[in-house]
Amino acid sequence: MEIDCGWKMADLKLGVIVGLKPKMEEEFKKLNEYGFPTAQVSCWTMEYFNDEVALMLRKTAEDYGVEITTIWSGLPGTPVWNFVQGPLTIGLVPLETREARVKALKKASDFTRKVGVGSVTTHVGFIPENPNDPHYITLIPTLSEVISYIGGNGQEFWFETGQETPVTLLRTIQDIGLDNVGVNFDAGNLILYGKANPVDALDVIGRYVKGVHAKDGEYPRDGYALGQEKPLGEGKVNYRVFIPKLVSMGYRGAITIEREIAGPKQVEDILKAKRIIEEILKTC
Repeated sequence: MEIDCGWKMADLKLGVIVGLKPKMEEEFKKLNEYGFPTAQVSCWTMEYFNDEVALMLRKTAEDYGVEITTIWSGLPGTPVWNFVQGPLTIGLVPLETREARVKALKKASDFTRKVGVGSVTTHVGFIPENPNDPHYITLIPTLSEVISYIGGNGQEFWFETGQETPVTLLRTIQDIGLDNVGVNFDAGNLILYGKANPVDALDVIGRYVKGVHAKDGEYPRDGYALGQEKPLGEGKVNYRVFIPKLVSMGYRGAITIEREIAGPKQVEDILKAKRIIEEILKTC
């Protein structure tokens, strides 16, 4: 695959996901220590979306020289990450929780504006593949409302990939018809949910990619449960093909490493993933 080698590796920054807390000094200090100039900030506690936390987050990021590339907003309620309860509990697809979650995303957007970040990201949920499905038909105006509001705050809305097929996501973006829409491409999620090969999925939605989660895993081996997440390099995502292809398509955003475990092993796996990605980038 040919890549414009006039472009330098330093132009593509690495990052990790950090959870939002009332104080963030420790998290950003670690980012500096480990050599990550960017971060996505994730929040599932809606009470943190307030003026005090926004000012703290903005100042702390500036103090430590960390670029926050997106605010990843969780939503009210309890999501269940499987193929049975998932469609009923994740994102904006479930009718019972839509109204509350629309309000939450608008609140997240207001918070994001105060932090000075240009995008809001979340899982929309198991978007129906059938465009005639009533859940799909009613979802489009709901998304249009949310994304228009986010646009009014000078931001983009990024779909986190996972529960939907790439072509379903493409159709959704087309049907919304707004220009402040992007994709936070989680390569591992496409494997874990059995929705697509990430390398091939770039042919479908690659032009919309604004952010990337570098995560790895196995395809599902049970029709009820997601595949198993793995350390980067030990799963089915072919990053040695995926990253050069992404770059060749013009991507110059951050690559945000995600490892959905906790403790010392998480740090070990993240740093290993960092070394792997840096090695791949040096091939250009």
